[in-house]
Amino acid sequence: MTRSTGGVVAVALAGGLVFGLVGCASATPSPSASPSSPTSAPTSAPPTSTPDLSGEFQALEAEFGARVGISAVDTGTGARLSYRADERFGYASTIKALAAAVFLHEVRGSARDEVVTWSAEDVEAAGYSPVTSEQVETGLTLSQLAEAAVRRSDNTALNLVLARIGGPAALDAALVSLGDEVTEVVNAEPLLNVIEPGSTDDTTTPAAFTDNLTRLVDGSYLEPADRATLLAWMSGNATGDTLIRAGAPAGWQVADKSGGAGGIRNDIAIIDRPGGDPIVLTILTNTLDPDAEYDDALVAEAASVALAAFEQ
Repeated sequence: MTRSTGGVVAVALAGGLVFGLVGCASATPSPSASPSSPTSAPTSAPPTSTPDLSGEFQALEAEFGARVGISAVDTGTGARLSYRADERFGYASTIKALAAAVFLHEVRGSARDEVVTWSAEDVEAAGYSPVTSEQVETGLTLSQLAEAAVRRSDNTALNLVLARIGGPAALDAALVSLGDEVTEVVNAEPLLNVIEPGSTDDTTTPAAFTDNLTRLVDGSYLEPADRATLLAWMSGNATGDTLIRAGAPAGWQVADKSGGAGGIRNDIAIIDRPGGDPIVLTILTNTLDPDAEYDDALVAEAASVALAAFEQ
């Protein structure tokens, strides 16, 4: 399936917070509004600009032998930072955060407490499954599976959550309903990590993912309690300490979901900073040599460069 074209990803094999609305998708300031009369509604402040950091990101690409995609938005001012933001990358396990969000939106009440079981063969086929591999005999509730997919990046858990919401095609359709006609959800684990040359299957762009994350936390899609649940799961992500968290300024709180496979290394995050509105940040990378392994330091250093643009 194909809806949008873009840069082709190299082959890679598998191995609370409170948010305001984003004011604008562009970092270019809007024309100043006319002064309002005492009886008119207040106008929003135009988005501020972010510096051109392409040189810094190009230096990181050269240092790590990789391609880097960045999309960040200040949810208060609407200022946006972009670098290769409309190029395609394999999303790997970052998709688990979006799958969990769609689960929270579509599966309500006691239905989340339904106990699901699976087989040892399911775990073996899915690959990395640190939680479900230990619960084959007892099973877990759907809510526990969604949490395991986000907090522990459990592949079997993702597959079971996907099955409950209708499979990869249903997740893709849910993203379209959110306005995302770029992300292409085609496969479950572990095949979603295999990006064939020239294919857009199981890819996205940094801009599309940042827009998705913003919609998930701005109150337009998830109920407040569900939004808090998702952010709690992401705040407890056990696989992100060496990524955006490592590059964030001291005192900034990061709720994230990582993804990695072969040469792909990604992290997506909602970042709460003291004295400012939250920042939504997507960092997607892949090595230029398809046989090279990813390096977490690339994501951490890219995050440090990107977030410095939003320090007050």
